[in-house]
Amino acid sequence: MEIKVAIFEDNKLVRDALEAILNGTAGYTCCGTFPDGSRWEEKIKRSTPDVILMDIEMPGMNGIEVTRQMQQQYPEIKIVIQTVFNDSEKIFQALCAGASGYILKNDPPNKYLEAVTEVYNGGASMNVSVAKKALAFFSATSFTSFPAGDEEHNLSQREKEILLLMAEGLSCKAIADKVFISYDTVRTHVKHIYKKLHVNSRNEAVIKAGQLKAFSKL
Repeated sequence: MEIKVAIFEDNKLVRDALEAILNGTAGYTCCGTFPDGSRWEEKIKRSTPDVILMDIEMPGMNGIEVTRQMQQQYPEIKIVIQTVFNDSEKIFQALCAGASGYILKNDPPNKYLEAVTEVYNGGASMNVSVAKKALAFFSATSFTSFPAGDEEHNLSQREKEILLLMAEGLSCKAIADKVFISYDTVRTHVKHIYKKLHVNSRNEAVIKAGQLKAFSKL
């Protein structure tokens, strides 16, 4: 079964290159290419994508706002934000708008394909350098409570503390040393965090927390 990918990108050269990569790789097909987000509802209905590669800077409505509107109506569609900007604030906004991943335009083709596959399978994809910036940005921001109605996601104060340290890139052993608890206790907290947020990795936990508006800057 092929993964159907739509491309929203204002640069024709980039658009054409991505289309060629997708159509030239087994397991993927480009179901539509669009230069902007205008009348995006019609474009989605016509192309019926599984995954969208979304440019962050487009004429008219930017990719973050298009992502926000799409996720309200089509939450099952996975969106990977792509941009030349390694900008923590934009990363934060894109993830909170509902994007499942973030990739830089200078990443090689195989990274694009990996990102598409990962989000299609329910994961969260981020360029390594982007992930570090996003995690640093998130870790510098204090946690508040999750939105009303999301009680099942509520983390304890200790779990929030652990997640912030994870966001800083600390290993379980380093976290244990820093907060003066055992390694096994840290691992137990991490398991609880993953279970409450319904994720399977550190990046996914931080992304999900941002999407659930767990940070005070939202």
